[in-house]
Amino acid sequence: MVADVAPFTGPDAALGPTYLASCYGATHEINAHGGVDGHQLTCKSVDTRGDPADAVPAVRQMFASTSNLAMVIGVTSDEASAVVPIINANKMVVFGMTGQSEFDSTHFDYFYRLVAPDLDESSAMVVIAQRQHDHRIALAFGNDIGSQTFVKPAIASIKKAGMTLVANETLDLTATTFRTEAEKIVSAHPDVIFTEALGSAEASFLSEVKSLNGGKMIPVIGTSATISPDWYKSVAGAIGAPALSNDFLADNLVVETSGPAYQAFKSALTAIKSKVGNTGNFDTYLTAPGSVHLYDGINLAALAMIESKSTSPTTYKSDMEKIADGVPGATVVHSFADGVAALKAGKKIRYVGPGGPTNFDSYHDSTGLFQVNTYDSSGNVKVVGSISPQQLRAVTG
Repeated sequence: MVADVAPFTGPDAALGPTYLASCYGATHEINAHGGVDGHQLTCKSVDTRGDPADAVPAVRQMFASTSNLAMVIGVTSDEASAVVPIINANKMVVFGMTGQSEFDSTHFDYFYRLVAPDLDESSAMVVIAQRQHDHRIALAFGNDIGSQTFVKPAIASIKKAGMTLVANETLDLTATTFRTEAEKIVSAHPDVIFTEALGSAEASFLSEVKSLNGGKMIPVIGTSATISPDWYKSVAGAIGAPALSNDFLADNLVVETSGPAYQAFKSALTAIKSKVGNTGNFDTYLTAPGSVHLYDGINLAALAMIESKSTSPTTYKSDMEKIADGVPGATVVHSFADGVAALKAGKKIRYVGPGGPTNFDSYHDSTGLFQVNTYDSSGNVKVVGSISPQQLRAVTG
C-alpha cells in the first residue's frame, strides 16, 4: 500500500489528487511487471485537509488501520511539521512535497525530499524577475502554511538583488473577493507579482488585478505549484488563456520532456488517464512537480523492495539510497521495468527517472536544476529557460 497523505479537501484540495495521479501511474507500471516481493501495490488517499489539527489524527488512524503500508507520499508544507515526526517514529519511508526550511537542516531517518526547498524557489523567482529587468516587486501569497513559507526568503532575495518590494499582501484562501488586496497591489505599480495561492483564490485575485489595472494583466511569476492542471484551468478561466500565456512565468525543477524516462512516465500516466478526472489539460501532469517526483520516489522504493526482498522500510531503505545515488559499476535504468530486468540479471542499478538523477545529501534532500516554465494558449507547459545554481546563490539572502 502507498498512502498519499495530502489535502483532498479545503483550499489546497488540488494537491492530493495530483499526487494520487503519480501513485496510480507508478503502481500501474509496477504491477504490470510483477509487483514487488510477490505483492501488488495499491494507492490510498489520506486527507489532511491542509490543516495540522486534522492531519495528525488522520495519520495516526492511517497507521492504526493499515497493516500493509509500504511507503507514504505527499506531505505538503501545510502539515509536514506536524506529521513527519509521527511518520518517522513509525519507521515509514516518506517522500515529502514540503519545501519548508526546517527540513533543510533537520535529519529524519525516513524522510526524503525530491523537490526544492522554498528558499531556492524564492531565489529562482527573483532570477526570473532579473531577466525581465523587473525592479518593483509585489508579493501575493495565500495564508496557508505552504504558501507563506516563500515570503520571508523572497523578501531577503529581493533585497539582495537590489530590487524594491512595493507590496506584500496575504490572501485568505477562504475569501471570495480580493478587491482590497488587488487595489493595494495595483496602486503600488509593481513591474511583476510573485504569487502562490491555491484553490479558487488565485483566479479571483488575478481577475480583480486585471480589472483594476484597466483590463491589462500585471506580469506574474509563480512557484512550481502553479504548474498544475487545476491551477491553469481556474486562472485561465478567470483572466483568459491569452493573458496567462503572455504575462505568466513560473520556476520549476528541471524534468525530462523526452527520452526513455519521460516516455515510460508518459505511458504510465496515460494508462490511468481515466482515473485522473477532468481537471484541465492532462499533459500538465507530465510536468507538475508532484506527479513527476513522487512517481520517481515510488519507483525508487519499489525497486529497492525487489533488491532487498522486503516491503519493510527498515529493510529496503538502504538499498533505495544506493539505487537512487548509484554505486560504482551500476547500470543506469530509466523505468521500473528496466530496473527489474537488470536486477534479475544480477546487476546493480541506478534509477534515473523523469525528474533527473538523484543525489541525496545527509538530510535526504536531492534537488536539481531549475527551469522557467510558461503556458501556451492551449494550456500546454513550455520550457523557456533555465536557472543555474550560481544564479540562485547570487540572489539568496
